[in-house]
Amino acid sequence: MPDVTPDHIARAFDYRHRFATFTRRCGGIRVSTMIDHGHDLASVHAATERLLIAVGKLDNASVTQPSRLPGWTRGHVLAHVARNADALVNVLEGRPMYVSGEARDADIERDAPRPLDVQLADLRESAARFQEAGAAPADWSRTVELRGGVTDSASRVPFRRWVEVELHHVDLGIGYELEDLPAEFTEREIAFLADRFAGHPDVPPTRLTDGTRAWSTGRETDDGPEVTVTGSPADLLGWLAGRRTGAALTVDGGPLPALPPL
Repeated sequence: MPDVTPDHIARAFDYRHRFATFTRRCGGIRVSTMIDHGHDLASVHAATERLLIAVGKLDNASVTQPSRLPGWTRGHVLAHVARNADALVNVLEGRPMYVSGEARDADIERDAPRPLDVQLADLRESAARFQEAGAAPADWSRTVELRGGVTDSASRVPFRRWVEVELHHVDLGIGYELEDLPAEFTEREIAFLADRFAGHPDVPPTRLTDGTRAWSTGRETDDGPEVTVTGSPADLLGWLAGRRTGAALTVDGGPLPALPPL
């Protein structure tokens, strides 16, 4: 499997309150946005229903065809989405996310060739387990551990799952595109990924804008952003998430920055 996965896309934030806040850079101003895990759980459910309806229109042959992720069939993507739900249940319940990276990969390879009806049942049942774990009374301000020693607030886990479901739906290549993502999700994920590259020494000071909103990323400088990247929210997200080359973006002040692997 290539490195382009939402496990890499979604990186750690550390929150301390039940409805914790994270900050994003918007036109150079730090803006606080409330994280409501209950809202995000509902958003995960809605995204999962969209995925199930779309996948339900496929057939067994379609599941074996290549996805947009190099080296993975659609069956690999579906297996990953199901196993990730169980992995995040482990996180919420205080167990290791995966037994090991090798076990994670082996489970996906094992489950990828399954027929469509089995894939659908697994997606539905694993999603229900995640929703059940998310509905259990808990301290949502607690710190949890994900893959590779990454830690985060429990309140952030539902959004991480939302990332998994939405972006991998797009990765299936079955008619659901970045332009179809909910506007709230797109804005939050752009902000998250912009912050992911903020301060990175290999990314020049960069201003991202869709013409209405703006985010800053890359190395900090006293002279202001050196590069301005303008495009639609979908194209900005696609570039930041490694789903698009950035060819549709307009760049001023230099070439389009080369983003390091997530």
